[in-house]
Parts: sequence; structure tokens; C-alpha cells
Amino acid sequence: MGLLDELKTRILTADGAMGTLLYSYGIEYCNEELNLQRPEIIEKIHQEYIQAGADIIQTNTYGGNALKLARYGLENQVKEINEAAIRIAKRAAAPGGQFVFGTIGGIRGIRKSDATLEEIITMVDQQAGYLLAGDPDALLLETYYDFEELAATVTHLRKATDVPLIAQVSMHEPGILQNGMALNEALHQLEALGADIVGVNCRLGPHHTIQALEEVALPQKAFLSAYPNASLLDLENGRVVYESEADYFGRAGLLLREEGARLIGGCCGTTPKHIEALKKRIGHLKPVTEKEVVKKKPIIIREAEALEEAPLHEKAKTERTIIVELDTPRHLDITKFLEGSKALSAAGVDAVTMADNSLASPRVSNLAMGSILKHQEQIRPLAHITCRDRNLIGLQSHLMGLDALGIHDILAVTGDPTKVGDFPGATSVYDVSSMELIQLIKKLNEGISFSGKPLRKKANFSVAAAFNPNVRVLDRAVARLEKKIESGADYFISQPVYTKEKIIEIYEATKHLETPIFLGVMPLTSIRSAEFLHNEVPGIKLSEDALERMRACGDGKERATAEGIQIAKELIDTAAELFNGIYVITPFFRYDMSLELIDYIRQLDIQKESDNSHVKTAN
Repeated sequence: MGLLDELKTRILTADGAMGTLLYSYGIEYCNEELNLQRPEIIEKIHQEYIQAGADIIQTNTYGGNALKLARYGLENQVKEINEAAIRIAKRAAAPGGQFVFGTIGGIRGIRKSDATLEEIITMVDQQAGYLLAGDPDALLLETYYDFEELAATVTHLRKATDVPLIAQVSMHEPGILQNGMALNEALHQLEALGADIVGVNCRLGPHHTIQALEEVALPQKAFLSAYPNASLLDLENGRVVYESEADYFGRAGLLLREEGARLIGGCCGTTPKHIEALKKRIGHLKPVTEKEVVKKKPIIIREAEALEEAPLHEKAKTERTIIVELDTPRHLDITKFLEGSKALSAAGVDAVTMADNSLASPRVSNLAMGSILKHQEQIRPLAHITCRDRNLIGLQSHLMGLDALGIHDILAVTGDPTKVGDFPGATSVYDVSSMELIQLIKKLNEGISFSGKPLRKKANFSVAAAFNPNVRVLDRAVARLEKKIESGADYFISQPVYTKEKIIEIYEATKHLETPIFLGVMPLTSIRSAEFLHNEVPGIKLSEDALERMRACGDGKERATAEGIQIAKELIDTAAELFNGIYVITPFFRYDMSLELIDYIRQLDIQKESDNSHVKTAN
């Protein structure tokens, strides 16, 4: 009798974790390579699960695609690894007649940039082809956090094979997928796409898996599956452990059965003991055919509070808007920073923008300084956020804190790698790219957590993205801007530009974009600082003319300052004609130079307004 026929009248017990047992044996490298190097270990684990009562075992191929195998230099052994895995599992199952599932694991996590859908389908097609050649009883698609990826995979495989498909999603939060979709909706969509069995696995332990399935109605044609972890994971002496008694897992199986699951196994942390306990509890029971779905009260997501001021990107679409960067100090004396910020505010800047540990060197938190500026000095802060210093937990926490403080203007940037800064041994996190961070921030604006969980209120961030026009091929940089706009960028802040010709080139290349650009201008202070910026700071390139003019100043500080300001004014003459947004970058805390440039911009605007008035009068 085939798998689907069995599930009409029986509850089937699947196996548990493969990686957990290999990890307990001290094996901490590529599990899938063991199909070739140590097949006897893999077969032994299959046999242990069969002896524990498993009706189903799955191939050791969760990471058996080209992308994941490439981490170990094994991307050219996809065929050998998958073919060996199905042979080993078939050999282990042959005496007892257990079902064998060919396992294909999800690729994407939070990051969609890990692989395009086209790349994923190509890899799925390759891996599935080798598994199907071994005649499995089903293909198990497991640990899919990205619903788009799983839906595309099911759609493709349903056209390619009649073998039963098991499609299992993974959740960060019970009952809600990463994209905010309800589990019930997701499983029924997978059923409509052709999956024969739909369910959940990984990330959550039995308690939260049961809780999630309470809200799931029984599918019309497909069957439900559940492969919870043994428990929530913990760290013990630097090793991942799962605290869960086998009998507890077995008793949980009874509740999973009550929620309609007919295929029940284990994921991370489960062992043959867990499967043995599970089999004893549910092996003799019939599946349920009716259940009462728990309808939980929906969480109301409140609208964001009204902004006190118009978003910077909206203002920059219609009028002159000036933001000035003033980095927070590297020490604990914030007096001069506050003096500078107040002077800039008095000069009429629209926002004081603060980098996030620029050049990977620690500074006073821009969240803290932004709060002081806003609430104590009534100055509008614009905080940079890098992907370098915080993991996803820290990024969301940081953003939630900014929202709570009423700081809504932010710049999402990748961040310089730690090895360029004061602590080269520190770790660069980079859980996401700047584009992905923008997308996640926009989720917060919908009231949705990075994990898909409702946050009860919408944020209202205005999100800037970085623009480096100092490249050989500007069209490529503009194409990147367009991708950032697709990700949700509201406006752009550019690196400093040092030639009028480049400013005009930027304008011509970006004038088709409706998204405002704040053109960066940074006055030079000396030839030494100019050469440092030109040769050592990523994303900044000076013109030969600017360098020669600064060299001509020699060691005269006043002359160099005056020349640096003059160069900046000449650039502003062009930038102010073409862009409403001007981004003045304060060099080495010389905010006196920024003040002179702000005054110059204001005088230009006054003169322009006067000229326009005379023209109207003459007409």
C-alpha cells in the first residue's frame, strides 16, 4: 500500500534528527559528505530510528544542493552525494519495508539575496532528479522559512513528478510565517499548489507547534504533518543542546494527532528515544477526521502617530532641504557635539545626521545622542544604521527603540568592515544587506516584525539609502539605486562629490528618478586630510584639480581652510541648481566650516528667489 493510502487510515511515525546524532558523535562538518565518506554511520542512524518504530526514514540530503555544498567545496558532488543517500536509506529500510523520503531543504532564511528563485529551482531540479532516480516513496521539502521559495518549489516539482510531495514550513512565531501570513492560509495554499502532505517542522518545540496547529483547519485533500524540535535550544559549555524528555515528546504526539496531524516525526534535538516514545503513544491510534479550529482574537495594529514634521524626502521634492553630518564623539565628553548641533540647528539645517560608528570605530551611540538632540534640544536627528554591528535581533530592537523615541529619519547602510577600525578582531555581523534592511524597516512600517509577528502598531520611518557616485560606470550605480527604490528607499544620501562635471553627470543619470537625492559636499581642511580621504576612505574620490589646489596651500592651515571652503562653494553652485537636497559632511568636527556653507546655500537661494521675483515683475 502506498504512502497516501496508508495515511487515509493510519497515523505514521517518521524518524527524528540526523544532524543531532552526528553532532553528538563529535561530527561537526558537512553531514551530507558522510554519505560518501562514512556511509555506515548514516545507515546505522537509519536503523536506530527503524528499531525505535519509525514507519518512515528520510535521506541525509537536507543540505544536498549545490549552494549549501559549496560551503565545503563539494558543489560538484551533488550527484554522488544524493545518489549515495537514497541507496543508503533504501538499504536500511528494505528489511522492514519502511517508507523512504528524499529530503530537500530550504535555502533562504531572512535573506532573499541568498539565491534567486531561478537559481533555487535549478538546484531543486538537479537534486530532485538524483533523488527520484533512486525511487523514493515521497519528496520531503522541509525547513522553508521563505514561503515564496516553497510555493515555487512545490509548483515546479508538481509539474515534474507524480511522487507524493510533503511541503513543510518553518515559523519564527507560532501560527505566523516570516512574511506575516497565517499558517492556516499558507498550508491551504500549498495544498492548492499540489502538495499531498502539508505541515510544519523545525524552530519550534512541541508546545508551540501544537499551539500553531490549533488554528489550522483540516485540509480538504492533503494530510497534515508535524516535525517539531525536541524543545527550544540552549547552549551548554558552548554546545547546542535540547532539554526534552522522550516521554514528554511522546505525549505531545497525542495532542498533535488531535490537531489533525497524520504524519508525525521529529526535527532538531530528537533522537531514537523520542521516536520510540512517540510510536508507543500514537502508533495504534486512528487519525482524527474532524477538529474544532481555535479562532484567536486578531491583533489590532494601530496606525503610527502623526509625524511632527514632514518626512525629509517629501520636503526635498519641493524645496531646499539641508542635512548636515556631525559624527558623535569617540570619547565621553559630548559638550562640543551638542554645541555644534545647536549651532547647526540655529543656522537652519533640516536635520543633523549621525553616522553609526563610522569607519568601524566606536562612538557614542547615535540613538542616545539622537534622543538628546530631539528631546532636550528640539533638533531633528537622522540616525545611520549599519548592518555590521547588530544581528537581526539587535537591528529590530534598535529600530523599535528609535520608534519609541520618536526618531523617524534613518539611513540604512552596509557599514565598513570591522578590520578597518579600532577593533580589527571584532566580528562583522552582516546578517542582511542594506537593501534587505530597508525591506525589513518597511515591514515595521506595516506593523510587522522581522519574524512576521504583529507589533501592535505601525512605525513611520522615512528611510534613506546610500549612494556612491564615485565609480567608473555610473549607470551601474544608478541601477543599484533603482533596486534600492524597489526595496523601499524613500531618498538617497550620496558620498561627497568633488567635481562639477560629476554633479552634472549624476543629475543626467538620475533625473528620471522621482526619489530625491541629497548631493554630498564635504569641505577639505588640508592636503593631508584630502589625500587621506582620496586614498584611504572607501567611496570617496577627489578630483586632481581639488588635490592640486590643496597642495598649493602647503602647511598654511588658514589658507587650506579657505581653499577647502571655496572648492565646496563652487561645487554647491552647481549642486544647488540641480538638486533640492544638499548633504553637508562636517570634516573632523569642523562644524564652523559647515556653518559657512549653510549660510552660502541660503544666500544662493535668497538671490535666486530675488532674481525670479525681478523676472516676474518685468513680465
